[in-house]
Amino acid sequence: MSRFLFTMMFTNDLGLPNRSIPIALELLKKGHDVAFCNQETAPAKLLSDFELPNLAFRERGFPTVLPPFQQPWNMDHFYCFYGCQDEDFLRNECEGMKDVIREYSPDIIVDTWGLTACIVARAMGKPLVSILQADMHPQGQDLIWWKDMPDNVPTCVPVVNRVLAEYGLALINKTDEMHVGDLTLIAGIPDTDPLPKGTDVVYIGPILHQKPDAKLPDNIASLDPEKPVIWVYTATPRYFEPFITIGDSAIVMKACIEALADEDVQVVLSTGYRDLPSDSISLPDNFIYETYVPGLLMAERANAIVHHGGHGASCTGPYTNTPAVIIPTFSERESNARRITELGAAELIIPREDEEMEKHVSVEEVRDKVRKVLSEPSYAENARCIGDKMREYGGASEAARLIEQFAH
Repeated sequence: MSRFLFTMMFTNDLGLPNRSIPIALELLKKGHDVAFCNQETAPAKLLSDFELPNLAFRERGFPTVLPPFQQPWNMDHFYCFYGCQDEDFLRNECEGMKDVIREYSPDIIVDTWGLTACIVARAMGKPLVSILQADMHPQGQDLIWWKDMPDNVPTCVPVVNRVLAEYGLALINKTDEMHVGDLTLIAGIPDTDPLPKGTDVVYIGPILHQKPDAKLPDNIASLDPEKPVIWVYTATPRYFEPFITIGDSAIVMKACIEALADEDVQVVLSTGYRDLPSDSISLPDNFIYETYVPGLLMAERANAIVHHGGHGASCTGPYTNTPAVIIPTFSERESNARRITELGAAELIIPREDEEMEKHVSVEEVRDKVRKVLSEPSYAENARCIGDKMREYGGASEAARLIEQFAH
């Protein structure tokens, strides 16, 4: 039997643990040992719900070098926002991960979007399995692939290379080169996560899962079956309240409250174990709020989903044959949203940014596009076609089989 450590970027969202947990559970069934490392509030709560071990990490500092406030163009730019232009911060993150790996002594690292874990796995000679979406792979497109990238985009590559040199590792040209594992799995299908033909990856389809005994709260299960149900999923409304950041999804919630308050629909609002922001307005009578709902059950119950464009949310709609209105809150999410929209399973609303980079969403556009996906059957039909393809790839069970095969 093997010992697996699941790592990921430290961010207070459920997308990355939701991608990893189902695979870990499959490996547990096969008799292997697994552990995670993410002490952020929402991921830690989800791991606790599944009774999965979550290893402690040293006290983390806050980066002192950050780029100007703008949408990240590629992964080099994205990791600048994560603090990787600050050499001391990056080194501390890597040394903290070394402590975790040294203490747990895994046979294999299974990572999803965790730059420092990928660096340290190589430095410590640990086999690496990467679970990615196409935008995180060096052969993928930039996060903003629908525009020409300007020449002056910030990069953290020089700082990353200095840390790599300290560990005796080869230097890189792009940070996402570090994401390529000894085995690289793509948590999507070629339609949603395109890569050039011949790229050394295995598509496993979206990793979507919920507890076998999951059920919807009684107030949702008892909703009127004759009236449409809209699931509004914002994920993290505010990352650093009260400050506004590029990934905040509070605008999704605010726009939906204003747009759907007087519509003849039932709205379920959830935030993924995150509290409503302090400046949120009161909820209308036709809204139900739950911090967390089981995603597949909720999507199956809904007639439409309005969400922030996260990769997991973008795949959940097609997987459950549910059309969506997507309001992406930063560039990686817009990439996901554009692909699902191009496949005909969703409508896209691009937030407008003012001079201070604060986002604004047209209430009228939200109302009109929700009505559109509810009334036109083509959206649900297209979602069903994509979902049928997704289910052919095997998901978490296939990922676990491939990882176990790799371990042997």
